[in-house]
Amino acid sequence: MAGFDPNLDVQKFEEIVEFDGSNIKVGVYSYNEGQPKLQLSRERVNAEGQTSFAKLGRMTKDEAEKVIPVMQKAIESM
Repeated sequence: MAGFDPNLDVQKFEEIVEFDGSNIKVGVYSYNEGQPKLQLSRERVNAEGQTSFAKLGRMTKDEAEKVIPVMQKAIESM
């Protein structure tokens, strides 16, 4: 079985919701022309504004309230 090929992963939608100290990225991706799938990921933002990946895990109420409308937009793009 072949491994993951990033060249086959097509981004159909992406929007970033910014928070104090982190961002939540909402995206829709289609791998190898397959069914589009919704993906959520968190990015930590340091004092210089550089981002790094962080496990999303749980969201605060404020985060959820701001991310859900973006998820709706992403779903419409699917």
